[in-house]
Amino acid sequence: MEQIPILKLGDFLLVSIQVELHDELVLNLQDDLTSRIEKTHARGVLIDISALEIVDSFIGRTLGHIAAMARVLDATTVLVGMRPAVAITLVELGMSLKGIRTALDIDKGMALLRRSLDEASDETGVSP
Repeated sequence: MEQIPILKLGDFLLVSIQVELHDELVLNLQDDLTSRIEKTHARGVLIDISALEIVDSFIGRTLGHIAAMARVLDATTVLVGMRPAVAITLVELGMSLKGIRTALDIDKGMALLRRSLDEASDETGVSP
């Protein structure tokens, strides 16, 4: 069975999708990722979709579900590497990807995750 690697980088998980997604693969990613968040207590998830040329409505909705599940598990999700054609398609489909922050690349996405973790610790007074 095909599987997308999920790498742990400190408090974050990195998912770099390097193959075209199909329905079964994105559902497996959803299950694997939520399980890894729970096991590792990750505070952030960075999903790199720079290799994707197509994101259909099912995959877009599933990415939104992944972000919602991560939020329930106390992790922030950042989506990086979206191609302009993919962004146009998602807008044309009426999808807003609520709950998912976006950044242009992995470096900017990691900085966004770090800032969100710092903001959360400032609000609670607890270090990450």
